[in-house]
Amino acid sequence: MKKTLEMVVSSLPKMSVLDATLVNADYIALDLSKSNSALSEVDVSTSETLGAFINAHIEEHRAKVAYGGYLETRNIYQRSTYFKDTNPETERNIHLGLDLWIAAGTPIFTPFDAEFHSFKNNTNFGDYGPTIILKHTIDTMEFFTLYGHLSLASLERLEVGQKIKKGDQIATLGDAGVNGDYPPHLHFQIIKDIQDHVGDYPGVCSKA
Repeated sequence: MKKTLEMVVSSLPKMSVLDATLVNADYIALDLSKSNSALSEVDVSTSETLGAFINAHIEEHRAKVAYGGYLETRNIYQRSTYFKDTNPETERNIHLGLDLWIAAGTPIFTPFDAEFHSFKNNTNFGDYGPTIILKHTIDTMEFFTLYGHLSLASLERLEVGQKIKKGDQIATLGDAGVNGDYPPHLHFQIIKDIQDHVGDYPGVCSKA
């Protein structure tokens, strides 16, 4: 039977993109979808008010990290012309990655042996900001992981093709001044086919 990417990844031992000493109890799920009525009272167009909402959620649950977002339909992208579209079928508002909400400066690690595929500062308003893409090969299966909303320092002295080991630090998180104007968080995404993308790959899509 031919192995799928999901089968390969699920068979691996525990891996982490954050500090590996964090335990499950340190994480709390966060719903940023448009169906979350609590967000109707929050001005999600600013990183300050959205950040206050997220931090309050983390503190309320005595957690250290808020996580979630995969396949969420979100309104927070409507503030940016980079995503907004008058056609609801082609407006990009469905989130494709996993978000980990934690403080700026937090170290980020590679969960697998890897090499640097590409990196770029994606500077559109509401975009990733500094971004790194890693290439991985496990059991002949090739795939990629994307790390968005990093610090500017994370892009210094990187080399395409440079090899790193599982658990190596690759970056730190950026703040709203460089990360597309979001509260600090990591956008983590697994990609099977990178196509011709370099230092970027869509993390938000439309219904179409």
